[in-house]
Amino acid sequence: MMRLAEPAGRLLECAGNCATRGMTVHDRTRLIGQLHQFLQTRYDHAYHAKRLFVKSTNKPRILSIIAMIRKLLRKVFNRKTSTPESLTKLSIITSKHHGIRSNQITSCALKIALNLQQAGFSAYLVGGAVRDLLLGLVPKDFDVATNATPEEVHKIFRRSRIIGRRFRLVHVMCGAETVEVSTFRGPSPDEDENPASKKSIDQHGRLLHDNVFGSQEEDAMRRDFTVNALFYDPVKEEILDYLNGYEDIKAKRMRIIGDPVQRFREDPIRLLRAVRLAIKLDMQIDAETAKPIGDLAPLLQNVPPSRLFDEMLKLLLSGHALACVVELRMRGLHHGLLPMLDVILEQPLGERFITIALKNTDERIRQNKPVSPGFLFAILLWHEVLSYWNSLQASGEKPLPALFEAMNHILSLQHKKLAIPRRFDAVIQEIWAMQPRFEARVGRKPFRLLTHPRFRAAYDFMLLRCESGELSTEFGEWWKAFLSADNAEREKMLPKQTTLKKGRKKRSRKKSSSSSAHTPENTIDNSDT
Repeated sequence: MMRLAEPAGRLLECAGNCATRGMTVHDRTRLIGQLHQFLQTRYDHAYHAKRLFVKSTNKPRILSIIAMIRKLLRKVFNRKTSTPESLTKLSIITSKHHGIRSNQITSCALKIALNLQQAGFSAYLVGGAVRDLLLGLVPKDFDVATNATPEEVHKIFRRSRIIGRRFRLVHVMCGAETVEVSTFRGPSPDEDENPASKKSIDQHGRLLHDNVFGSQEEDAMRRDFTVNALFYDPVKEEILDYLNGYEDIKAKRMRIIGDPVQRFREDPIRLLRAVRLAIKLDMQIDAETAKPIGDLAPLLQNVPPSRLFDEMLKLLLSGHALACVVELRMRGLHHGLLPMLDVILEQPLGERFITIALKNTDERIRQNKPVSPGFLFAILLWHEVLSYWNSLQASGEKPLPALFEAMNHILSLQHKKLAIPRRFDAVIQEIWAMQPRFEARVGRKPFRLLTHPRFRAAYDFMLLRCESGELSTEFGEWWKAFLSADNAEREKMLPKQTTLKKGRKKRSRKKSSSSSAHTPENTIDNSDT
């Protein structure tokens, strides 16, 4: 048999082993999908075929190899689709009905999709961008899905890099914009039918690796919700819908793809994402989708802290943080599972403070104003710090050393639970450390506080404390007036010092006997005058 390059060699070897050992139907259909994609791409585009096979292989030999593989497949397998026909039915929505125009898409995303199609691959805009355009929203970013492998995408675009282990993707850069390009995914390994797939799935059903490539239809089935499984072709201006996602968008319905229990087990982050997207898009979670959420909440304990942090940050910066927190609590996704939500919801002293803070954060995001993650974390953890600080002072510690000890203690605990990036530590600590300084309104201290680089963030933090009732509103009103006044008025606002500073006591010289003899006399004279 002719020597093949590594990609074709692995597939052919696997197919040969199947003939002798036998395979499950699931693995058979998955392998056929990979081989079909491989053959279709390489047969139609000899340029890519020459790159995959050894340099000495010419076109007739390539065609003979392809014919050999096809013959073997026909002999060993019966070609079947891996996606049940009852679950998918392709609908094509034309531009007349969906209303999306190319000028709504960034030039970078259009360029990437067009270049991939010109290279002989299929390429579509997918995911949240298509969903948001149909809802009349402005997408935050654009993603592209293609049948090209990550390596092939990387070779087409010079400014690109392959990332990810669990999901291998390509980031393509155009100026300041980055577009995520993914290869169509195939069905995940079935642990019951193939023991070798256990390495890709943990004991709770969570996928550890998902780099199985497949067809466009299979890729639609691998996505999380039907509203995110739409493919937009920017050349034909058509939407390809396999799972009635277009109808779900029109009906304002959030529905997971496939069996809800299995899909939530594959990636427990979907539990949080379902709530976040439903609130953000003003949709109702489908009854079958919502039913297992409460029972599967403990699966969040198995999610890596970094992924949990990323999803929580999206939730809190979604512009609907307060509504999302209320919904998560109602569905039982907070207690003992998400450390940050425990901090938000389980503090009687801080509940009003947190509610006001999240409400203000939502308002700033709706107004397109910046929100610092460091400021947000300082808010969420403040009452933990305050409680520990008060306990240290009660045990005899001085206020400032006790505050710094409390700050370090709480931050070290949260790093273990939620993987808050340490780059936010300096911002958080400075905001906390400046709070006692707002209460010192004497001398030059208020003027020095105004020059601090974090003054504005610490000032807004102090106003939240006043609004929640933790501090007297008089502090907030005084500082507002102090900021709006000129220097002369600021000087008048400062309280006058009632006591003079005591200077160093001068050492008196030892008096001689002659001078001491005249002291009573001088004293009397001075008193008389």
